[in-house]
Amino acid sequence: MEEMEVPTEGLHETIEERVKEEVEKNENRGGMAIAISTALMAVFAAMASLLAGHHADEAVIEQIRASDKWAFYQAKGIKDEILSLSNSPDKGIRSARYKSEQAEIQKDAKESEEASHIHLEHHSVLARAVTMFQISIAISAIAILTKKRLLWFISLGVSCIGLFFFITGIF
Repeated sequence: MEEMEVPTEGLHETIEERVKEEVEKNENRGGMAIAISTALMAVFAAMASLLAGHHADEAVIEQIRASDKWAFYQAKGIKDEILSLSNSPDKGIRSARYKSEQAEIQKDAKESEEASHIHLEHHSVLARAVTMFQISIAISAIAILTKKRLLWFISLGVSCIGLFFFITGIF
């Protein structure tokens, strides 16, 4: 009795090709996910950087306003001192007005200083967010180059920390 031959040589090669195609597809899908997540990290880094710069600028502007108000406060004090040396008949009334104006100016100056501090706090938190996003982008790039998914997961974790700072910084 003659044995039937089953052509297996081609079958083995076909299976190997299919396995290679599936591995490449999965690698491409993984690479695409890493690329998209890295792009999102870059978007958040850019937004956080823009907002951090805005808050830094606003902090400086508020501090300049406070300095201007303190200078005005001192000018009122100098006027009051000069008035106290004069023999003006209405010096008591004018002195009271200067002191009242000084109190209002002092209040405004302190508000500007407080606004400056608040802007600096936002700037600081957003700067941390930018740093975390930049670190996550770098780790993600290494993940793409080395094809290590663990590094990608680490970059996602670091970017979550950045996202926490970003959300904290805008509120």
